[in-house]
Formats: sequence, C-alpha cells, structure tokens
Amino acid sequence: MKILLAEDDAKMAEYLTAGLTESGHSVDHVTDGRDALSYLLYNTCDLAILDRMMPGMDGLSVLRALRAAKKDLPVLFLTAMGQVDDRVEGLAAGGDDYLVKPFHFSELLARIGVITRRGQQGAPITTLTVHDLTLDLMARTATRQGALIELHSKEFAMLEILMRNAGRVVTRTMLLERVWNFNFEPNTSVVETHMSRLRAKIDKPFGLPLIHTLRNTGYSMHGPR
Repeated sequence: MKILLAEDDAKMAEYLTAGLTESGHSVDHVTDGRDALSYLLYNTCDLAILDRMMPGMDGLSVLRALRAAKKDLPVLFLTAMGQVDDRVEGLAAGGDDYLVKPFHFSELLARIGVITRRGQQGAPITTLTVHDLTLDLMARTATRQGALIELHSKEFAMLEILMRNAGRVVTRTMLLERVWNFNFEPNTSVVETHMSRLRAKIDKPFGLPLIHTLRNTGYSMHGPR
C-alpha cells in the first residue's frame, strides 16, 4: 500500500518509515502540512498518516482542505493530542481513525488493516498500467508487451512515481526527494543517469517511448496521444 506520512519529528518519522516499509508498504514522507496537502491533492496514494501539530499547516487543516476538495482517501491521525475533544474533532473533520502517541506499532498496523478493509476507496492499488506497460507493486515486477523487465530498486521507485502521475509533470526535484531523499542537490546528475538507464529498459526495446522529457520542467509518462 502507498502511504503518505506527514510527521515533523525526525526520529519518529524514521521509525515509522522503517517499520511500514518492512511491513510491505511504500512510504513517502513530508514534514510540513502544506507539503502534505499538495502531495495529497496532486498524487495518488492509499492512505495518509497525519500528525496534528506540524509547521506550515496543522494536520486538522490539511484534512479539512482535503475533504473540501472532495478527496476521500483514508486518513489516520497519529498525534500526541489525545484529549477526548481532540479525538472528536479529528474524526468529525473526516478522519478515519485516531491513534495517540505513544503507541504500539502493532496497533498502528492493525488499524491500517481495518481502514484498508473498509474499502472506502475500493481495494488498494496493486498494479499500475500505462499503455502496454504494467507495474506490479506487490510482486515488484514490470512487464511490457508481456516481456519481463528487470529493474533495480531506484529504477522501480522512479517508474512507480512516473506511473502514479501518468499524464502529469514529475519534476527532477520530486524524484530527488522521493527516491533519494535529497532536499536540494542542484549539481547532482543522479536523476538523469538513472532516467537514462530506465528508458533503455522501458522504452528503447519497444519502439514507442512512454517517458517524455519536458525541457526545463521534468518528465511525463503517457502513451500515444
């Protein structure tokens, strides 16, 4: 399952990201409420885990803006604000669950499982498809025209981001942040190097390119138009 974690405490975020990843989930992490809202409005994920107290925009405001925009993805509050009124406020704003820190990680996983089973968005996304390319998120495999394509972990991560945002612009900065956790590395060529390798596997053998460069902007993935 694809999870957005909005948590400004570095140690807590590291702990949660490691645990969720080990449990088979894919995690994107932001530390600012404004970044969380932007991500949730313009990207696809299966669950958002929000802290209540964040810089930029608090978690409750993020949720209210999300619901006002008619986005109904599941949201779980994970916060130190544990008074009854706090819980009621979070659930009344459209939250699907509310877990108070400190907590047991096993309980967090159980609550995630319950939210998933509710099927508020249907079954979690397990495959992504763009034209004749399919990415299996559970098996961690890519196929195009029935041919299996072997990808390294960074290539797979880049391709997943491109396919989740098919038809939209994915900037170099977005890839640096989400694949390499770089906040600002203006001189690195790591994105371009890995993108060249990815294209050699995804596009070159099949004639029709799916990954397109937008000069001075980033990349976009789409089939024939």
